[in-house]
Amino acid sequence: MSRSAYPHHLAITLRWKDNDVYGHVNNVEYYSFFDTVINDFLIRRGGLDIHRGDVIGLCVDSQCTFKQPLEFPGVVDAGLRCGQLGNSSVRYEIALFREDSDEPAATGRFVHVFVGRQDRVPVPVPDEIRAALEEITG
Repeated sequence: MSRSAYPHHLAITLRWKDNDVYGHVNNVEYYSFFDTVINDFLIRRGGLDIHRGDVIGLCVDSQCTFKQPLEFPGVVDAGLRCGQLGNSSVRYEIALFREDSDEPAATGRFVHVFVGRQDRVPVPVPDEIRAALEEITG
């Protein structure tokens, strides 16, 4: 899928430490990019209070398909959309794009279950977060 299939985007600057000994971004960093675009969206657009809020999102499933290498120096365009929105869970769909390509370098999914911060029992997706996610549902 192309960039336009993802309604939300975040530019993430690659760092020297992201590269591995093979000269490309190490696979574990891709999951960090997924986590970054999702949580940036939830905090800025959904009002998630990561420090004091009663509700937090826990990752219960994630997957990544690698298609092209990413390399330092550069900027990754992380595209995000909501693939499925349930009562207490959401499945995000993510694509990471190189600066010089409209085809994704990687695609993936990431599932959050929203739970109470203290008891870790599933709770409904908070209204402000739900409204933000509905805006990027694909």
